[in-house]
Amino acid sequence: MKQRRFKAIAVGLSLAVGLSLSACVTDDSTSAEGDHTIVIVPKDSTNPWFVRMEEGVKAFASDSGLNVYQKGPSETDATMQAQVIRDLIAQGVDAIGVIPVDPGALEPVLKEAMDAGIVVVTHEGATQENTMYDIEAFNNTDYGAFIMDNLAEAMGEEGLYTTMVGHVTNASHNEWADGAVAHAAEAYPNMTLLEAEPRVESQDDGEVAYQTAKELFKKYPDLKGIVGTSSFDAPGVARAIEELGLTGKVFVSGTGLPAANKEILEKGLVQSLTLWDPADAGYALASLAAKILDGEEIVDGLDLGVVGYESMQFSSINPKVLEGAGWVVINKDNVDSFGF
Repeated sequence: MKQRRFKAIAVGLSLAVGLSLSACVTDDSTSAEGDHTIVIVPKDSTNPWFVRMEEGVKAFASDSGLNVYQKGPSETDATMQAQVIRDLIAQGVDAIGVIPVDPGALEPVLKEAMDAGIVVVTHEGATQENTMYDIEAFNNTDYGAFIMDNLAEAMGEEGLYTTMVGHVTNASHNEWADGAVAHAAEAYPNMTLLEAEPRVESQDDGEVAYQTAKELFKKYPDLKGIVGTSSFDAPGVARAIEELGLTGKVFVSGTGLPAANKEILEKGLVQSLTLWDPADAGYALASLAAKILDGEEIVDGLDLGVVGYESMQFSSINPKVLEGAGWVVINKDNVDSFGF
């Protein structure tokens, strides 16, 4: 299968733009015919991150000729996500690829799926037990260190900082934050973690990130930086920075989409953001499910047909986790070069 890198797919990824559910969730009645039915279940169907992911899922369906589509809950909610999975079990699909809201909460329903003979794979679910394999765009600890390097550069490698995660139950977000903190302790001796509130929660919501950041900056005048993990964290914190007149005095770095964050990068509210292309991840997750269904051996060096996932390696600490090399940095100089 040919290697892909997704470019210039116009999906209107703006966090401020309302997206209809019908544009975000593909129904199985519209999917292409194929020997296998593979369904990717994102955290929610309206988050621009997962709208972008669906582009990769559709591309894999086109390339493979299989019945592959994406279907998620209307909001980021573990109970709603579990119900989507339960419905797919009832439909008798062949494989389910999940980006779990809460790995622990999904264990029972994913066990139901596996007991029913359905192939289960995950992305951003390194702690998931009821999965055959979990794919990560990179080593999560290393990615957290990468985010910290970007924040440290903006902060001049000194000052008080804290970490923000979408949900305290989100495995990947907490692994990134832990990696950032560990790296700062080793590499940046003049940076100090806020002991009173070392980790705050944005609930994967830009408004919550904004309100939380405002409260933090007012409560802790010496706070100089925030490590963000959710794609909503940095934009929300940037809004607080601008409103409080703190541009150039306090900083945030984290994961975000280029087009959605162009303005805050160009204004200097955020020096840089990090990401992996969710379209690549969606393609790779569907590709992994198809390989398992076809009986292919899953080994080090696995090629999932997309750039950054062409030589997957098993994690040294978890035999179910496959890691790629898919991270990039976005700044005001290159934000227009990504095409999404």
